Amino acid sequence: MANPRFAAVRGMNDLLPQDAPRWERFERHAVAALRSYGYAQVRTPIVEPTGVFRRGLGEVTDIVEKEMYSFQDSLNGEELTLRPENTAGVVRAAIEHSLLYNGPRRLWYYGPMFRHERPQRGRYRQFHQAGAEALGFAEPEIEAEQILLLARLWRTLGIGPVRLLLNSLGQAGERLAHRESLVAHLRRHAADLNEEGRARIESNPLRVLDTKHPPAQEMLARAPRLVDFLGEASLAHFERVQSLLRAQDVAFEIEPRLVRGMDYYNLTVFEWVSEGLGAQGTICGGGRYDGLFELLGGKPTPACGFSIGAERVIELMPADAVDPEEEGVDAYLLHMGGATLDAAFALAERLREAGLDAELHAGSASLKSQMKKADASGARFAVIVGEEELARRGAAVKSLRGEGAFGGAQETVPWEELAQRLIEALQDRSAE
Repeated sequence: MANPRFAAVRGMNDLLPQDAPRWERFERHAVAALRSYGYAQVRTPIVEPTGVFRRGLGEVTDIVEKEMYSFQDSLNGEELTLRPENTAGVVRAAIEHSLLYNGPRRLWYYGPMFRHERPQRGRYRQFHQAGAEALGFAEPEIEAEQILLLARLWRTLGIGPVRLLLNSLGQAGERLAHRESLVAHLRRHAADLNEEGRARIESNPLRVLDTKHPPAQEMLARAPRLVDFLGEASLAHFERVQSLLRAQDVAFEIEPRLVRGMDYYNLTVFEWVSEGLGAQGTICGGGRYDGLFELLGGKPTPACGFSIGAERVIELMPADAVDPEEEGVDAYLLHMGGATLDAAFALAERLREAGLDAELHAGSASLKSQMKKADASGARFAVIVGEEELARRGAAVKSLRGEGAFGGAQETVPWEELAQRLIEALQDRSAE
């Protein structure tokens, strides 16, 4: 009987070499944008105590009710969960390690998240998020700053067009007054809702506003608006965010039905959406969550953050977003076996010591065959060590990507000079 062949779990996708350059470009620019605003990296485990999410996200959210990968540790019976998002985990870490002891902190993270749901375009069981959490900041400037960071990132990546949606969820007392009015409205029109919507009337009425059930749309458009229940301080906070965005020419739309999916949000919430992804159009969401620290056992602490859906953003990146030169190594080393292989092997190490990326041809093949592989690898230069080059303690260099240094013809370069000559050639190409 033949051994079985296995495939990846549905909705958990392999990242293949041909896809890696686009991911690397996204990661590089996301990290650069986050660091440019003063954010420092934090890495939390992908497994957390289940209570971190039950307390933080809310018992009646879709994530907690239907989507978490939870299990019991067979050794000690502890209830554990693969993280479905990372804000709660970052706050848990901040409390556990007293990260705010010396004042507010800006933190960023990147990594896989897990939700058990029906896989479709832009929605996977394992997906990746890059996010930021500004902990200890109460001022509305922090929301505006994070939105500006994201707008800058979209420009860098060539993402567009995207729309920014804004809303304010106010404070707890304001939401309670709105909730009572909203529940009364939904009860009167329960027949317009689907089964899931009716079940949420009492448990989480704000989430009913986010339903996609077509017959409910007209009724929900007439539902009480949270903005009409906001007090003076909440309105002033929201207006300050808007005025800062206007001053920086960032376009936005007020969306009264924008509520986000987790219970911990208050005051400003926002989403960036694209028309280029079909139903899964949200590429980034975030907002303020001043009550989460208390829910997880910490002291009252203001906070604000966002998360970016990496898969969705990468899908929107233009086809020419990756320069072909970003895909290959700097030098591909060719040889004729024997002593030339030993020399090429040592030379590759010398290039790497100088900071260059170098790939050594493995096995034996004709120079013509090796040159084809060198070209297909995406390498910038072919470095050839044949019998003649070995005798001269040199290497023949040929540019594989256009003119410039080592232009159309091969040039033999002494081993001692090779690394510096390649570095200079690469710098010249970058300046063109």
